[in-house]
Amino acid sequence: MTAPQTVAGLSQLSTQYDALLCDVWGVIHNGRESFPAACAALARFRAERGPVVLISNAARPHAPVIEQLDAMGVPREAWSHIVTSGDATRVLLADRAPGPAWLIGVDRDAPLYEGLGLETSDLAHAKFISVTGPYDDENDEPADYRDRFLEAVGRDLEMVCANPDIVVQRGDKLIYCGGALAQLYESLGGRVAMAGKPHSAIYKLSLSKAAESLGRPVDPARVLCIGDGLPTDVRGANAQGLDVLFVASGIHGAETIGPEGLNAAAVADLLHQDGLSATYAIADLVW
Repeated sequence: MTAPQTVAGLSQLSTQYDALLCDVWGVIHNGRESFPAACAALARFRAERGPVVLISNAARPHAPVIEQLDAMGVPREAWSHIVTSGDATRVLLADRAPGPAWLIGVDRDAPLYEGLGLETSDLAHAKFISVTGPYDDENDEPADYRDRFLEAVGRDLEMVCANPDIVVQRGDKLIYCGGALAQLYESLGGRVAMAGKPHSAIYKLSLSKAAESLGRPVDPARVLCIGDGLPTDVRGANAQGLDVLFVASGIHGAETIGPEGLNAAAVADLLHQDGLSATYAIADLVW
């Protein structure tokens, strides 16, 4: 497996691509503040080359995510479209309405369910489970849900997971996401359905948005995925046969960034361990 080419900035690659599919959390913000250099790089690509589709495993539809990005100072010039796992997951939920569903997640994810005609219930009366993340994403751990999940597996309830991320970085803290709960549920023998990264549904939706901006079909060979998550961003790009720029300073930064900056050998080893490949690697997204 070939090691990724280390690059200093997006400018080295920009002429090779017509569109970007760029991760959000860990690449352009850390959950509390935006990264100005990363935003500027995306804005410049969009102005000079083509569309930038932000592709996020946020469990909510894209409208509330736009509000969140605005609040963190991400300029709208930095993106053309936003596609979320929530957008793709609403299709799965609509297919299972009216349920009822046992919902797990924080209250701010409520927009995911609006207008779907989905009924909700406690675990005892549910026909399936819908997970956006832990109830308390600052303090809960997957093990806290083990006993309830064993009960659900015993009833063969399917879980729909709206955010496949295992962890994300909020400020300087890693917090568990829906994917961590889904991972536990599967390990206990449960069935899980997901539409976000690394699954194909969110990529099909994102590529259709890029084509909409270009006014023509997208050549997959001229699409670059950018992300910091191996099990989501890199695995998803690999599955779709798309080139990927791995941003090392995100959730894997403790392993891949040293005193001298990007540790190329550590990046290559990390990818190899997971059976993944990245076309390029960069410390932080900059122009």
